[in-house]
Amino acid sequence: MEIKMPKLGESVHEGTIEQWLVQEGDRVEEYDPLCEVITDKVTAEVPSSYAGTIKKIIAAAGDTVEVGSVICEMEVEGTTDETTENVAPEADMATTEQPNEQSASPSTAQTTAQTTAQTTAQTTANKPKNNGRFSPVVFRLASENNIDLSTVTGTGFEGRVTKKDIERAIEFGTSTPKENAAPQETVERTAPTPPVANQNHRTSTTSDHDTVIPVNGVRRQIANKMVQSVHEIPHAWMAVEVDATELTKTRAHYKNQFKAQEGYNLTFFAFFIKAVAEALKKYPLLNSTWQEDEIVLHSDINISIAVAHENKLFVPVIRHADEKSIKGIAREIHELAQKARQNQLSYEDMQGGTFTVNNTGTFGSVHSMGIINHPQAAILQVESIVKRPVVIDDMIAIRSMVNLCLSLDHRILDGLQAGQFLNEVKQRIEAFTVEHTQVY
Repeated sequence: MEIKMPKLGESVHEGTIEQWLVQEGDRVEEYDPLCEVITDKVTAEVPSSYAGTIKKIIAAAGDTVEVGSVICEMEVEGTTDETTENVAPEADMATTEQPNEQSASPSTAQTTAQTTAQTTAQTTANKPKNNGRFSPVVFRLASENNIDLSTVTGTGFEGRVTKKDIERAIEFGTSTPKENAAPQETVERTAPTPPVANQNHRTSTTSDHDTVIPVNGVRRQIANKMVQSVHEIPHAWMAVEVDATELTKTRAHYKNQFKAQEGYNLTFFAFFIKAVAEALKKYPLLNSTWQEDEIVLHSDINISIAVAHENKLFVPVIRHADEKSIKGIAREIHELAQKARQNQLSYEDMQGGTFTVNNTGTFGSVHSMGIINHPQAAILQVESIVKRPVVIDDMIAIRSMVNLCLSLDHRILDGLQAGQFLNEVKQRIEAFTVEHTQVY
């Protein structure tokens, strides 16, 4: 039984196998996880649809595989290999017909072979090399390396051009896969001696004591996403400082009682998310997306939050954040963070974000510039709350201050809208007081 790469989302066409959770010869039950797969949207486990034994692992860890492609073979309990049964009669038929072909005269056979070869060559020449549908990653790589996508042979599902196809075209200067090329062409393309300059450069930058870390899995997906954002979105930045003294008092007032009653922490981040969600209602242009020659204003306010775990970064979504209380937001932050740490985030958890808030203050940062979560219009960095001297009414006072740093898509937003939004968030944060704040 062939196990294929499942569809992990509406717009997801391929995934990278980060690691196998089983080995050849292992017996698995139905719904047992087989491997972890990473896409540009989600990290997910691929469950087994059957109980049986793993016969052969076809796609290795680190391979990028098209949806619908075979990743492993399994011997399913209580069934026979239908594929083998279906192939056998065709093989017998071919054997039976072979004597009739041999009975033809040599000249006739040669003429027929030449005609068939000419027809095949003409058909191949006229046939499109791929299905004309390209993923953003493939399109970006082709654009950056001046590759004509119409000349690239698609080896993926239904003729789709995969990332490996475009990388092969970049490496060998041709769109023809190495395994399909003529023997002479293969030698010419794969055997050239690397330029001396490249050899020297490699030698000068890598010593015997250096450690080389392969870029794959989540790190490769993050890299691709960041390059896409910087390449497509003209970034601009703005920052304001906010007096969070009253917010600090308010959180301290509720913190212990909240933890005892709810079982999870009432974090500062929940207050910031609430303030941002309310500000987005007043300034909806920040809650938008650039789409070719249009700006799409999103009716739902779905806040993406950055969650880091080990060397992985996830961006799950708090949906309809403007409709939730501070307690409701705090609960979702807790639940999404737990799921991220346990690698349990689903495709739905990561979908539909319209604006991102990043809690960089967790790491002690006081000022940073975030890269926008493509294709959103902006990302807000919430920095550390620190006590420092501030001038108030010509007097120096010790206040708890925090910086808010906004990265914005300058195609959609200008300084006016960014400044208005940041000031609205600032006013809402400074309005969090014990007397006027409803946590529940």
